[in-house]
Order: sequence, then C-alpha cells, then structure tokens
Amino acid sequence: MATTWKLDPTHSEVAFKVKHLVITTVTGYFRSFDGTVVTEDETDFTTGKVNFSIDTSSIDTNQPQRDEHLKSADFFNAGQYPQITFVSTSIDKKGNDEFLLHGDLTVGDITKPITLNVEFGGTVTDPYGNFKAGFEVAGKISRKEFGLTWSAVTEAGAVVVSDEVKIQASVQFVKQ
Repeated sequence: MATTWKLDPTHSEVAFKVKHLVITTVTGYFRSFDGTVVTEDETDFTTGKVNFSIDTSSIDTNQPQRDEHLKSADFFNAGQYPQITFVSTSIDKKGNDEFLLHGDLTVGDITKPITLNVEFGGTVTDPYGNFKAGFEVAGKISRKEFGLTWSAVTEAGAVVVSDEVKIQASVQFVKQ
C-alpha cells in the first residue's frame, strides 16, 4: 500500500553555498519550500517518488541587496519563474543509510538531470504522535547549466561568483 510523506517545513531547511571571489563561501537559504515523497510502503524509501518545490523569492543570504539581485533577471528571475522544482526519476541504495537520488531539476525554463547524495536519518514518532522520517541531502550543480550566467570579474581578474553551487538540505517528512 502506498504511503505519502509530507514535508515538515518547521523542521527542515534548504541551503546553498557558493564561492565568492574564490576565497570565501557565501551561504544562502530558501525559506519557503514544499515537498512530498510517495513510497510503496513505509519502510522502503528506494521506492520513493519525490516532488520538491522551492519559492525563488524566498531566497535569503542575510544581505537584502544581494537577495534582490538574486531574485532579478540576472539570476532567478523570480517574477517570471516563481519556483525551482525537483522531480525524482529513481533512487539507488549506496549503503545502509545512504542513497543516490536521481531526478530532474528545473530552474527557470531549463530542466536537467542531477544526482543528489541522501543520508537517511531514521524514523521516529514525535511527542504528538506523528511518524516522521529524516534525511540529509547534498549535491553540486553548475549554475551556468541552469541559465544562471551572470558574472563579473574584479580588476585583478578574480571571478566574483563561482559556477559550482553546493546544495544542502536537512528535511523531515511526516507520514500522512
């Protein structure tokens, strides 16, 4: 029997990291996102079908001016493309609690396949009787492959924003 798991946004976060001037890392977050996982049963997540969406206008790098630039047509064009989406295509078991999550990521009008590393944190019933599952998700993408091509170079020739973006998410899902 299929089991549906709904994202618990109160106990989840979605972050990204990108090199700035090649010497430091800037961390940003998306504050609004949603997701579901549908499994064939409640114990086998390799059968899962994952759907995840992120509100692009919820970007937060702790710098309002930078956030507005990231929402602009130079990057996410949040007015025209309000969501980033991920739809899984398959899940492979790597180890006891480690998986490879394959799927299609859509940023703007570009969809490309990506693979994410997933660590299963386990399941537990919370104090309110909700049965939950936790996951740590990590991966890397090329922002330029998704049309995020804005670039600048300093007078000394350093790249302002790296192409590689690290994705990190810590997510809890609640069995419905």
